[in-house]
Amino acid sequence: MNYDESILELVRTALIVTLKISGPILLAGLVIGLVISILQSVTSIQDQALQFVPKIVVMILVAALTLPWLVNRVVSFTHEMFILH
Repeated sequence: MNYDESILELVRTALIVTLKISGPILLAGLVIGLVISILQSVTSIQDQALQFVPKIVVMILVAALTLPWLVNRVVSFTHEMFILH
């Protein structure tokens, strides 16, 4: 494996780890946003704060609950990068 392929593999791995780490938080925000949008459509309430505040609260909760897993993934990735490269 030459130098260019090694760099591409490193970037690919970093992007995959980033997607895995951000996935649960973004998915929670997407689900809550969809539920609140449906509730706003049904009740005809169009307040933007009603959508923003619960979404942020749920995303922070999911981030707090998954924090040990997130830190473990980042530490594991960092360890692999220092050992392999």
